[in-house]
Amino acid sequence: MSNERKVSLWRERLTSPLTWHYAGFVVLLLVTIGLGVRLGMDWAITDSHASEIQADKQVQLKALQLETAPLHGLDKRVNRTRDEMRAFYDKRIPPNYSSIASRVGELQVQSGVRLTRIQYTQGAPGADLTEISMDAGISGEYPQIMKFINSLERDQTFFLIRAMSLTGEQGGLVNLRLRLSTWLRPADAAASGLPATPKEDQGPVSPANSEADVAAPGTEGR
Repeated sequence: MSNERKVSLWRERLTSPLTWHYAGFVVLLLVTIGLGVRLGMDWAITDSHASEIQADKQVQLKALQLETAPLHGLDKRVNRTRDEMRAFYDKRIPPNYSSIASRVGELQVQSGVRLTRIQYTQGAPGADLTEISMDAGISGEYPQIMKFINSLERDQTFFLIRAMSLTGEQGGLVNLRLRLSTWLRPADAAASGLPATPKEDQGPVSPANSEADVAAPGTEGR
């Protein structure tokens, strides 16, 4: 076949629509393959990033659950604490000043000691309670005094011993100065007409955070 014939044949093929269709198909196929590869790479990167974000969110959620765990049921615990405090006030807090004086007198008689003096004062009114302070002098034999102190600590009325000091001893009798506290509701304390407690005698103790476990030497707590 002559060269002219070959050239003519190639020209016919190049100008043939079928040849251009094949060429277009190949180009489109290559473009499609390229786009598929690129899409697959992007998908892999996106999926990896999404997994990292999900893992981070799970860690944050777990940390939040651990932080809030102590708060679960807090409303129930608060209500239970309020009920316990209300029951304590109703059971252990005297209704008025005269009931305090009467109860101290009864314990004096039962133990056999003698109250040489006793002074009542009231502290500043609190939101729920007002402290009533008692500064007393007692005399008696040592076992009688210990019985009196034990009776105060174990009594249904809430008494808190603040301080004790020996003031003398003669003929088997012991003289003791005793400072103790109880509490009244503010309205009941105001109605008692008791003088104010000197500031130097006021302390931070309150029945809301104490169960009167301050025991005298040789005595047992509640």
